Amino acid sequence: AFAGLGAPHWDAQARGMMIGLTRGTTKAHIARAALEAIAFQVADLLEAMRSDSHLSIDAMRVDGGAANDELLMQIQANLLGIPLLRPEVTETTALGAAYLAGLATGVWRDTAALAAQPEKLHRIEPRHDPKHAASARARWQAAVERAKNWAE
Repeated sequence: AFAGLGAPHWDAQARGMMIGLTRGTTKAHIARAALEAIAFQVADLLEAMRSDSHLSIDAMRVDGGAANDELLMQIQANLLGIPLLRPEVTETTALGAAYLAGLATGVWRDTAALAAQPEKLHRIEPRHDPKHAASARARWQAAVERAKNWAE
């Protein structure tokens, strides 16, 4: 929350915090905490979407540079309790631009030809007991509440 908290918390006065540090905390613990914070924030957003839409979400597609981090993706799948689907080409924005260029230059005739392109997805399954994820999310929510409304 270095610049406040965005969705779904919407608190511009929130500030970043590190909770649970001990003398034994190492750089590796802090790096792991940064990855976990990303996954927890995504879990918060997914839960908000589920709540607002009343839809079940059976899997989540991931892309971008962070999607290449195996540990982050496993943490994410564990917290969400659903599989993640990662495309072979994770830079989908660049891939989309390439597809548009290919359409413009005649590499593909139309969007139907693009839709027929094979897509290889890597599936990352959750490995933790859902009770573990619920407990971790409860601790995360307590930490988020402490970070809220910090600045004046």
